[in-house]
Order: sequence, then C-alpha cells, then structure tokens
Amino acid sequence: MTILQPFTPQKPVTAIGIMSGTSMDGIDVAVLTTDGLDHVVLGPSGTFDYPDALRGDLLAHLSNAERFETETFPDLEAAVTEAHADAARRFMHSFGIARDDVAVIGMHGQTMLHRPERRFTCQLGDGQLAANRTGLPVVCRFRHADVAAGGQGAPLVPVFHRALAAQMKGPIMVLNLGGVANVTYIDGDTLVAFDTGPASALIDDFMRLRRGVVMDRGGELAAQGEVDQQILDTLMSHSYFSRKPPKSLDRNDFHNWSRAIDRLPDADGAATLTRFTVESVTAALRHVPRAPRRWLVTGGGRLNRAIMVGLEQALAVPVDPVEAVGWDGNGMEAHCFGYLAVRSLRGQPLSFPGTTGVPRPMPGGELFRPA
Repeated sequence: MTILQPFTPQKPVTAIGIMSGTSMDGIDVAVLTTDGLDHVVLGPSGTFDYPDALRGDLLAHLSNAERFETETFPDLEAAVTEAHADAARRFMHSFGIARDDVAVIGMHGQTMLHRPERRFTCQLGDGQLAANRTGLPVVCRFRHADVAAGGQGAPLVPVFHRALAAQMKGPIMVLNLGGVANVTYIDGDTLVAFDTGPASALIDDFMRLRRGVVMDRGGELAAQGEVDQQILDTLMSHSYFSRKPPKSLDRNDFHNWSRAIDRLPDADGAATLTRFTVESVTAALRHVPRAPRRWLVTGGGRLNRAIMVGLEQALAVPVDPVEAVGWDGNGMEAHCFGYLAVRSLRGQPLSFPGTTGVPRPMPGGELFRPA
C-alpha cells in the first residue's frame, strides 16, 4: 500500500506516449497535456498496425523469449523502433501536432521478456534512434530502474490512474485487460496494484492456433461454448493467485499451465479461457483493503462482451468501460507513458512500494535527445 506525497506543481507541457502491449495487436499513440501530477488533459489517440512481417517476427521470437536475457537482437529492435517512430510521425501529421509544441515522447517499447525475480526485463525500443527519427526527446526504459532495485517493474500505470481518478469517491478499481491483466486499487491517495493473471494473451493465441484469427472478437466464440470446470479449477489452483502483491507476470507465464485446453473443442476452449480471465480478476479482491464500489475497465478486453458480462456477474457492482467516465480506453496506456515521461523529466517517482514492491518511491526512465 502506498500513500502518495504531494510535489511542488510545475507548468503543464504536451507529451506524446507510445505503447505496444503484450498482445502485439498494434502501436498505440496518444497526446496529453500534464504537469506530471494531477493536471491531466487527455488528447486524441490512434492505433497503427505493425507491418505484418514484423509482427510475425515478434510473435515467432516469443516462442523462445528466454533468449532475450542472454542475447541481443539489434535488427529486430531497430525494426520495432522504426515502426514506433513512424507511428508517432503519422499520428502528429494526422492531428496537426507541431513538433515544437511537444516537450517529450514516452516510448514504452515492446516487451519480449519480463523476469523481475531475476532482475531482468526487456522492452525492445532504441531511445536514441527514436529521438533521431522523430526529432524529439524520448524517454524509454521505464521499467529498468525499478527492476534493478528489486521491484516488479510492473504495473506502472497506477500513478496515472490515481491522477485521473483524483476527484472520484473510492474505493475504485481500474482494470486493464491487455495481454496480461492488471489492477489499480484507488482509495484517496492509497494505491495497491498488481498483475491479476492472463487477460487476452491466452485467448488470442488459442484463436490464432485454432481459427487463424487474431482474437475472439466480442467474445462470440466463447459465448457459444461451455466452461470445463475441472480444467478451470486446475488453472485457478496456480500459486500465483494466492501470492500477496506486489507481483507481476510475463505474457507467457501461463502458457504451459493451460495446455489442458488443447483437448477441448474450439468454443469450449474459448469459453474456459475467458472464464479463467474473469475468475483470476475476481481473485484480486483477496488482496485489497476494501471491496471496490466500482470497476473501470480499459484495454482491448473491455470490448469482449463475454469477459465484461462475466465480470458483472462475478463482482456484483458496476463494471464499466472507462469511456463511461470520459477516459480513452484505446489510448489509456499510451496516455500513461506520455504522463510518465513528464514525471521522469521532472525526477518524480514512477513506482512505489505498494505498486511494484520497490523499496522506496523510484524515479525511472532514460532520456535520449535527437543527435
């Protein structure tokens, strides 16, 4: 649990955030104006596809992701960086954003391996190359200082969620349904945050294998199937769910654990994996001080009707997409890394003992200026 301390206000600036999640379904870009504290004005966002060949290459590397701990892949990192810089340039052109109006870009990079227990995390993205290609200062490597100090390196969104929810009556839970799901518990200035378990990654990979499509759009296939309760019980017996936070996951941590799904028909497999996401989110209630009065859901999983209906039934309180309170569910994490870039420039902490388990409030990010 973390109690945030006030900082001296500084002038708001315009920042751009770039984020590609573990689902690798595109590169999100967003702009906002912020002082890095509670002044946050959200601007537009957009999503840009990875080139098909690059996305295929990234997914292929995930099958042997442990190599990233001992090997470098400069050509792959350069390609990822060029795609991110191109997305930023296209976004700025589309929305008429002048380079001189932007103070900084926050580039998260593409996570390939996350092993905080070994003090290792890998997000592909060359900050110097991105700065050169965009002509703007770039902050990247947001997770590395936290992990090096013994933190989980994730999630990093809680301080941003708290800024957005500053005027809301708590407790509130913000749920991000990306490839992995994470929650932020907000009650005044109290933050608790952790990864809850798989969100879309297992479902997406299952659909790619069985149907040759990138997702179960809208949860339509899951809605046609039956949950295999025995397999679900086995999945929920994983020790991760009883482990106290802070805690975080790699995208592939549950892939071997979920192999029993392979024997199920398509619809039943999708239904069981979808219920697994719902129950692993519900298990998060074991680790927060009070039951939230409301859940706000962001990430691509909020568009999966089967997941959202399951959450509404399981949690018995309002479960709404973040658009219900005027936030941008498509650009939330991109907005976040623009916000964190401003905090990084101003030496403010990005992570806290109650969010990542780091020993003390921890600044982070590394700044690269155009050559």
